[in-house]
Parts: sequence; C-alpha cells; structure tokens
Amino acid sequence: MESLADIYRKHSQTVYGFLLARTRNPDLAEELTQETFFQAVCSIERFRGDSSMSTWLCGIAKNLWRSYVREHGRLEGPVEEETWSSGTSLEAEVFLRWDSMEILKLLHGLKEPMREVLYLRLIGNLSFGQIGEILGKSENWARVNFYRGKEKIVREAKKHE
Repeated sequence: MESLADIYRKHSQTVYGFLLARTRNPDLAEELTQETFFQAVCSIERFRGDSSMSTWLCGIAKNLWRSYVREHGRLEGPVEEETWSSGTSLEAEVFLRWDSMEILKLLHGLKEPMREVLYLRLIGNLSFGQIGEILGKSENWARVNFYRGKEKIVREAKKHE
C-alpha cells in the first residue's frame, strides 16, 4: 500500500474539487478535505480495495459534507474568482474569456448533477473518467452532462450579451 503522504499528494486535488463542487466555498472545501484525510487515516483499515482510493475518499468527503449540511445548513456562496484560474484545462481557459462572475452565476444556476460535473471538470481539472468514477456513472455520462451544461451556459451568456 502507498504511504499516507503519497495518497494525500495523489488524491487531495480530486477530493478538494469534489467538495468545492458541492460547497461552492473554497475555505469550506479545504477544511472538509483536511477532515476527509483525517477520517481516512483513522479508518484506513476499513479500505478493502473494492473501489479505487479516490472513490473511497470521495465517499468519506460526501458523508462529511452531508453531516456539515445537517449541522449548519447548506451555504450558498460564490466560488471565488481565483479558483477558476488555477485550472489549466482548455474548457477553463474558454470560460475565463467571458466575465467570470457572469459565468459563475450561470454555472451556479445549473441543476445537479450537471453543475457538479462542470465544477469538477473546470475547477477540479478532473478527467471525465475520474468524474464518472466519483459520481458513480460512466465516463460517457460525464462527457454528455458536461457538454449539455456548457451548451446551456453558452446559450444563457448569449442572451445576456
């Protein structure tokens, strides 16, 4: 098995992107990411290898997010602009050409799971295969949802021009 430091280096961005898509709050996503890895360390003996490490970690993260929502209520905060510039994907660069706040508002208005797919792709910079794995769907499903979400945002952006 990999060392815990290797696991953190390899999977922390995936977990952070997953949580950022849910929280839309970089500070909260970071806090929950740290708690996810703490919980993982405390329960590493329960990891049986039935799924990938990233899927197991995102499962822990999802449970922590649900607990947070039960205790504090869901926070509706905007994603800070600098989180968009951290990704290097072609899609992120295209979206950055438009007014970031307007795109974020349009993105926030999408329904789940489409919104989550776009966040994971654009902010988490995850592959479609990783997105499908995290959400328990196929790579093709992730591609289709991303494409449809992107098309909706483009249509809405053109209406606002």
